[in-house]
Order: sequence, then structure tokens, then C-alpha cells
Amino acid sequence: MTAVVFDIGNVLVEWDPCRAWEDKLPDRDAIAAFMARVDFPALNLRGDRGESFASLAAEVVDPGDRALLLAYLDGYHRTIEAKIDGSWDLLKRLRAAGVAIHAITNWSHETWPIGVSVHPELGEVFGVTVVSGQEKLLKPEPAIFRTLLDRTGLAADDCLFIDDSPRNVDGARAVGMDAVHFTSPQALETALTERGLL
Repeated sequence: MTAVVFDIGNVLVEWDPCRAWEDKLPDRDAIAAFMARVDFPALNLRGDRGESFASLAAEVVDPGDRALLLAYLDGYHRTIEAKIDGSWDLLKRLRAAGVAIHAITNWSHETWPIGVSVHPELGEVFGVTVVSGQEKLLKPEPAIFRTLLDRTGLAADDCLFIDDSPRNVDGARAVGMDAVHFTSPQALETALTERGLL
């Protein structure tokens, strides 16, 4: 095993979508009610596949909710402010040990540049970064994992994939990668050590 492939959201960077509307709605209960009304998780996943938030908002019937969904991009920087420092420490140790570091992320093509502006290292630390919204592919679909393998020239069994979603972990294993379900930096350190990567 010569490469580690990171998911980013909730592995390296915390993602709290509620924070996008902190300046628009009075409290988290109101934000949660809005997100439920528009089924934000489903719309966001479509954004991660490459649809624009303007086109998604056009489907929202209520004008107030439509304006709130459009405001997601303006508030997006607040949703990803916090780094998961322990995970970054592990990434740096892996790089120092000569392990190749790549990333596959379900992330909108519209919000990815915001993510890189908030955390410039996201644009610097990975050999290859596969962003779902740019590729119009989503984890856990096999094609997004194969896209990374094609671009890196790696075989699946060269790679350890790390993700906070069990479905995405299963998707990586289905294409032949080893994979770890991320729960904490401490548990990840154990998994990396067990595999001889640290």
C-alpha cells in the first residue's frame, strides 16, 4: 500500500451547513425547519453531482425559501471554518513518511473554490484531487474511484481510502481499495499504524 486517499468534509474539515444561514434565520431550530422543508440534503447531493444552486433554487416554490437556498453560497464559508487538526497532523506525518496523498470529495463545483479560499492547503497537499461536482460523479459510485485510479496510475490495492460515510467506505472496497470508516483522528491513527503506514 503506497497511497492514502482522503475524503475531506468531516474528515479534514468540519462541515456544518446550518451555519450558512446564521445571519438569515433566528436560531438553529428555524434553520433545521427550512432545511427540512426544501429537503436540503437531497438538493445538496445534486449540487455535489454538478447542478448549480441557482437551478436547484428555481425548483423551490416558496419565494422566501428560494431566496434562502440561493443565500447558501454567500454563507458557505462559515460552514467549513473549522479544521480537524488531528487529521491534518496524520496527513502531514504520512507525507513525511513518503506516502502519496490524494483526495476524493463529494463537493459542489460552486463551493469548492470557496473551500480552497478558506483552507488554501486543500489546493496544495494532494497529488490528485477528484471533486464530484467537477466530474459529475458521486461517491459511492465506482466511476469516481476509478477516475482517481486512472489519474494517479495506481492500482486499487495500492490505496487506503478514508471517509466518514460507511456507504462511501463500502464503495471504495467494492472497487478493490482498502478503506477505513473515519470516526476520530485517534482511531484513524490506529488504523494507519496497523497497516504499517505510520
